[in-house]
Amino acid sequence: MNVVFRFIKRYPLSLLVVVAILYLSFFKPPKEKLIDVDNLDKLAHFCMYAGFCSVVWFEYFFSHSGISYKRVFIGAVVAPIIFSGLIEVVQGNFTSYRGMDVYDFLFNTLGVFFALFFAKYFIRPWVAAYKKKNNSKG
Repeated sequence: MNVVFRFIKRYPLSLLVVVAILYLSFFKPPKEKLIDVDNLDKLAHFCMYAGFCSVVWFEYFFSHSGISYKRVFIGAVVAPIIFSGLIEVVQGNFTSYRGMDVYDFLFNTLGVFFALFFAKYFIRPWVAAYKKKNNSKG
C-alpha cells in the first residue's frame, strides 16, 4: 500500500491526465461538429499523448535523483502506447458511439515519441538546472 501512495505522491498530474484521457476517450460526443476541420481529432490525439507523456517525464525527472532509463522508458513510452491501443480496442468493441481507429493510435504514438524528444532536449535540462539552482541556495 505504501508503494501506491508513493506513486500517487510522485505522479499526481500524470494520474489526472490519465483520468482526463479516459473521460475524453469514452464520453459520448455531440452529434454536431463544433469545428468542421478535417482530421482535427488527429491533432487532438497527438497533443493529448504528447502532453501526457511530457508530464510523466517531468514528474519522473523532478521526483528522482538518478535516472533508470529502462524504468522511465517503460513508464513514459511503452505503457502509454499500450494504454492508447487498449483504449482504441475498447472503443471499437464495447461502445456504439466510438470506433477503433488505427490513425488515432498512430497519432497517439507520434505524440508519445515527440514527448520523448521534448523530454530529452527540454524537460530534463530544465529540471536539472532548476534542481541545481535550488540546491545551491540551501
